[in-house]
Amino acid sequence: MPQTFEYTWDTPAYKGKTSFSTGLFIGGKSVDAVDGETFDVVNPTTGKVLTKVSIGNKKDVDLAVKAAQKAYETTWGLNCPGYERGKLLMKLATLMEEHHDELAAIESLDNGKTFSWAKNVDLPGSIQCIRYYGGWADKNQGKVIETDEGKLAYTRHEPIGVVGQVIPWNFPLLMLAWKLGPALATGNAVILKPSEFTPLSALRMVLLIQEAGFPPGVVNFVNGLGHVAGQAIAEHPDIEKIAFTGSTLVGRKIMEAAARTNLKKVTLELGGKSPNIIFDDADIQQAVDWAAHGVFWNHGQACCAGTRVFVHENIYDEFLEKFTAKASSLKIGDPFGADTYQGPQVSQLQYDRIMGYIESGKKDGATLHLGGGRIGSEGYFIQPTIFTNTRPDMKIVREEIFGPVGVVIKFHDEEDVIRQANDTHYGLAAAVFSKNIDRAFRVAHRLHAGTAWINCANTLNTQIPFGGFKQSGIGRELGEYALQNYSAIKAVHVNIGMSI
Repeated sequence: MPQTFEYTWDTPAYKGKTSFSTGLFIGGKSVDAVDGETFDVVNPTTGKVLTKVSIGNKKDVDLAVKAAQKAYETTWGLNCPGYERGKLLMKLATLMEEHHDELAAIESLDNGKTFSWAKNVDLPGSIQCIRYYGGWADKNQGKVIETDEGKLAYTRHEPIGVVGQVIPWNFPLLMLAWKLGPALATGNAVILKPSEFTPLSALRMVLLIQEAGFPPGVVNFVNGLGHVAGQAIAEHPDIEKIAFTGSTLVGRKIMEAAARTNLKKVTLELGGKSPNIIFDDADIQQAVDWAAHGVFWNHGQACCAGTRVFVHENIYDEFLEKFTAKASSLKIGDPFGADTYQGPQVSQLQYDRIMGYIESGKKDGATLHLGGGRIGSEGYFIQPTIFTNTRPDMKIVREEIFGPVGVVIKFHDEEDVIRQANDTHYGLAAAVFSKNIDRAFRVAHRLHAGTAWINCANTLNTQIPFGGFKQSGIGRELGEYALQNYSAIKAVHVNIGMSI
């Protein structure tokens, strides 16, 4: 039998406890991995082991696929009307609301993000997403298409079947909701792999999925390593579609693996190196506040982070002074502290990667304007870091760091900054700050990015599609657009009077 994880919080921010299985979730049950392998889950605040979770491999993925196929062919898919699927998703959203603080505390404990952010942003967003797609479940409709009086032609939006999903560690529960919501609303059965670094909120969701009444096998969670369980999902011949959120490097590997067997459909939400452009007619304090949010939100662990901050030369000195003061004021520490803004990075691996980029910036000749060091001797805490005097060819300017590190770059005019902003193989997001609305629209439209913010940054809504241009991804998450990722379109031609 799988182990049980039990934990009690007694902090100023949250007092409570949790208890749930740390096994895989296959066919409606929590089970051990076939080979009995486990993985340590580490508390990033302390660097100490929290618990062990079962990790699956190809054998476990095979079992999950069989369970999903059975559910899809019997109790789900075309055998479960959309309004019934919607009721289950709505019920799941209500149960998440009832366990709101507990889920937020698990997310904070496992990931290192502050409890206040998890409670006030991640959980409401996750709940809204599940409820939103519950509302879509009976509205993903085809249409009748006029041809002539001798034929009736119409389209059906059918589920694809068994789909695989691989989610990252930076927003574990939110990414789970983004993936499960549209997949289940459209009638697909799911095999989802949480990140091995942050599996706990998904495992707590198992109890809520069971309580909501989803038929066994409709939702399956296979914890595991990316190059083992993730690869097995991407290659499996009976999984017809895979959705992945993570790095561009791994996204390429997902596409390669998906093409080796059955040429499965692929959607990818990948990395970014988003530009944040601040013109000299911007409200400087507004731009400073949003720029800090753009760089340091979620400890910089956001694919849409606006880490390339372009500032017009006329206001560069004033902006840098205020931006430095803002970054210096951010409180770093215990995620359950009442006024903590930034907790630890998610893992030792990620900490080392970020510190490597900081060292690269210094070695390449950039000016380390602020931060750049470790905080404390326990856990994975890094100071908010700002570089200036960079060159376009530097790694810290070109590559995604995924940590609390930003570069501030001076620009001369509109054409200059658009050229610099678009000089990247990424294209996930961008931001523009200006009181001149004509300029703001004009620049936003010329930036090569799937999302463009004007006078704000890093704001997302369930109803609005999110995804990237260029090497930042394929397809769109969220909104009505995400339903397309999980729907197979069938055209039906009916003869009502044609003759050969």
